[in-house]
Amino acid sequence: MIPLVAPLFFCATVWLFWRFLHRYVTRSPLDNIRGPSSSSFWRGNISDLFNRHAWGYHDSWSRQYGQVFKFHGTLGARALYVFDPLALHHIVVKDQMLYEESRWFTAWNHLTIGPGLLSVHGEQHRNQRRILNPVFSINHMRNLSPVFYATVHRLQKAISNELQSSSAEVDILRWMGRTALELVGQGGLGYAFDPLVDDTPNDYADALKRLLPLNFALHAYRPLGPTIVKICTPAFRRAVARLLPHKKIQEIRRVVETLETNCKEVYESKMTALEKGDDTVTHQIGEGKDILSVLIKANMSASEANRLSKDEVLGQISTLCIAAMDTTSNALARIFQLLAEHQDVQEKVRAELLGVSEFDDIPYDQLVSLPYLDAVCRETLRLHPPVTFMFRETVQDVIMPLSQPIRGVDGSVMNEIFVPKDTFVAVGIRACNRNKQIWGDDVLEWKPERWLSALPETVVKAHVPGIYSHLMTFLGGGRACIGFKFSQLEMKVVLAVLLRSFRFSPGDGEIVWNVAGVNYPTMGKTSTEPSMLLKLERIR
Repeated sequence: MIPLVAPLFFCATVWLFWRFLHRYVTRSPLDNIRGPSSSSFWRGNISDLFNRHAWGYHDSWSRQYGQVFKFHGTLGARALYVFDPLALHHIVVKDQMLYEESRWFTAWNHLTIGPGLLSVHGEQHRNQRRILNPVFSINHMRNLSPVFYATVHRLQKAISNELQSSSAEVDILRWMGRTALELVGQGGLGYAFDPLVDDTPNDYADALKRLLPLNFALHAYRPLGPTIVKICTPAFRRAVARLLPHKKIQEIRRVVETLETNCKEVYESKMTALEKGDDTVTHQIGEGKDILSVLIKANMSASEANRLSKDEVLGQISTLCIAAMDTTSNALARIFQLLAEHQDVQEKVRAELLGVSEFDDIPYDQLVSLPYLDAVCRETLRLHPPVTFMFRETVQDVIMPLSQPIRGVDGSVMNEIFVPKDTFVAVGIRACNRNKQIWGDDVLEWKPERWLSALPETVVKAHVPGIYSHLMTFLGGGRACIGFKFSQLEMKVVLAVLLRSFRFSPGDGEIVWNVAGVNYPTMGKTSTEPSMLLKLERIR
């Protein structure tokens, strides 16, 4: 057998070499689509898009090449960047089964957070959403609002204690991250992660905060995910991972192990309470109204064919925390930064809140209906969505229609694009939200007032396929963010409590936002440590 090894290795090497080389020597229907030239033979434009200071590339390419343009992936792959509203409708709604979540994305999620909503395709994904959809209903959100208020009042007290005088600079991002985890813990899992009273280390919170930046740093390895999932058992993967001399891989291995341990602890405590009966459940955190309790009960009553496995339920725990923590906390940090920079807007929001109640918690139905508070949230999520873009991958050849024709490299006019099988498609979330043809000449201005009157006719006629306010912030279709109502309630409760307690002003340092899986701020361009310092002043 040994003499066969060298020829087999040679054949495999030649096959792999040709597989990638033919991308450079063969023509593609996408070659006629305009776009930036490749920056690297090996990596194409990936380093341009996947670096934390990539805003210039995203914005300049969108302006220069329009609503659909081609860019280059690794080893000569052609990919599309899309924010044309009709094309997006086909990608995320009408033809969503032809534009699946990228296999490398879901496989990597499977490796790191288990088989939850972000890690599965097809019928398994649809079945999970069937079980989960009722859990995120408005009635459940209404039941959770007292739990949210109790947590945010602890936050308010903690921040107040941190202010040694009447005002001081506070790392608002740190507090938003801790609060988001505790809110998803209390309201989502019926579990307390963080007392919000001191800086006691929290392994689970630290692991969650580190996962997405590590994923972004390891993006060159993520395409290997589908192969790893297919050929390796979990035990074998762990054994090999421990031997790899790669600092980032060792970091993510420790993060994944921490997440698994904590998820199992949460799950077992919940199952123990449910087995002891309703009385035990109602005395737990969340009083049995938390999302996980409702999910487990719904799952137990589901038919055998539709019931989620234990691993799938465990996967939902990590998925819920990952999806709800950085996105909401960083969006809140952005809102507080903008309010600090626009004192007039901050005063209007505060006046609206105080007009309802100076001290008492504002009831759910009243809170979600406050027009100016809602306008501030919508405008921030329009101009600064927490996620810049997401990937899809065509599972077969497909025709992508366009709302407006584009001119090809050869000068021809195209009303549709032939997209070959296995093409990566970047869904331009931020680019669509900032589309001048939809939102007008003031598209780059932060103007909450735009939501207080009828939106421009161009917005309505664009038919952007997002599930929220003509925006792509929470995506649309079958893979839209299932917890966007949870996130909205979380944001508004935090704003309602803190804006009635503190005045926010800019700090002394420069705040720089970085591109990542979820965009995050640092103090200065050279720093890599997520942080946002704002000046807070007690007002009551």
